Amino acid sequence: MRRNSKEYKSYIALLKKELIPAMGCTEPIALAYAAAYARETLGELPTHIHASVSGSIIKNVKSVIVPNTGHLKGIPAAIAAGVIAGHPDKKLEVLSELSEQNQKEIFHFLEQVDIEITHIEQGDPFDIILEEFSKNHSAKIRICGTHTNVVYLDKDEKPIINKKENQKKEESSSFTLTMESIWDFVESFEIEDVKELLDCEILYNTSISEEGLLGNYGANIGSVLLSQGKDIKSRAKAKAAAGSDARMNGCELPVVINSGSGNQGITCSVPVIEYAKELNSGKEKLYRALVLSNLISIHEKQGIGTLSAFCGAVSAGTGAGAGIAYLNGGDYEAVIHTVVNALAITSGIICDGAKASCAAKIAASVDAGILGYEMYQQGQEFKCGDGIVGKDADTTIKGVGIIGKYGMKETNDEIIKLMIS
Repeated sequence: MRRNSKEYKSYIALLKKELIPAMGCTEPIALAYAAAYARETLGELPTHIHASVSGSIIKNVKSVIVPNTGHLKGIPAAIAAGVIAGHPDKKLEVLSELSEQNQKEIFHFLEQVDIEITHIEQGDPFDIILEEFSKNHSAKIRICGTHTNVVYLDKDEKPIINKKENQKKEESSSFTLTMESIWDFVESFEIEDVKELLDCEILYNTSISEEGLLGNYGANIGSVLLSQGKDIKSRAKAKAAAGSDARMNGCELPVVINSGSGNQGITCSVPVIEYAKELNSGKEKLYRALVLSNLISIHEKQGIGTLSAFCGAVSAGTGAGAGIAYLNGGDYEAVIHTVVNALAITSGIICDGAKASCAAKIAASVDAGILGYEMYQQGQEFKCGDGIVGKDADTTIKGVGIIGKYGMKETNDEIIKLMIS
């Protein structure tokens, strides 16, 4: 792929858009971002707040700790943190500068201010409408589709931002991802074009993984796995799980996300980094394996959407398996067979929100990615017609996207009902 081609530039732009830092689980952070943005627009502290949110937002905020709040959980905590001390200019790092004094103010705000929450379903699984009221003013914001995509903002019912219906979703990439074009890019990109992005991913995601093994977070899945064995396969699963242990349970370190998810960012990167260390792969080989892993995960998630009942760790674990295949000297055939095999194994894992058990699902997905490659090494594969397996990797990915976005919609509704009840 030529460096000056439109397709090459599109890949670089896609990576820059997707691989960005975030602190905390991205759904409560999106709520905090909305609250901070509306508070800035309002110009003073609100005395009443009404949040209308989709079921998938409720699902992904309910059980996860909001960073820098003294271990508070849930929608009101995320909103209060954004109102009191959020910096909307920092977007997904909106809560990165809260102090101990801010934590006290958040507790006081939650005691004094009524935060009303309404469950809505208006077509998009990712939907936040936040209205803040003070004695003399009001502000309203809507975020839809992705975590920082503000489609509407007003003050005193006078619109400041009002995107038309066809503008409400952030522009998707102007090109179609395929396994063949991803491979072409991975084999040809200039390191300097992605080095800064990947160095940040390596630093942030390994740091939170190490913290997850050192601390006491959630169900400590990473530590449990590591106690069972320290071979490379065990370490790859354990260290990815440990990053999620920490992130879901109050760790205040940032991560570099993938497809809007920190857990997916960790899953795409940490196992690949661990294998590169084991194999003494060198920096360039690691960079190319990370780009491959990240792009395959993005490719899979584009068909599924930001939020669904389909566990995003599956996509990321598949990407990690492909990156590990690449580090082991695997060619294009090895990569596409790894992807198909892995998807055939784990595509039934449901997403029941962000919480401690995400770490275990990450471990299972990474295991499937590695098994998918090990099957290929031994001449084994799942063939077209075996369940959801299509005629090639892209067809299989497309089928999984249809299942995740459309087929599992009713599943998502039932999960949300169970969680709300």
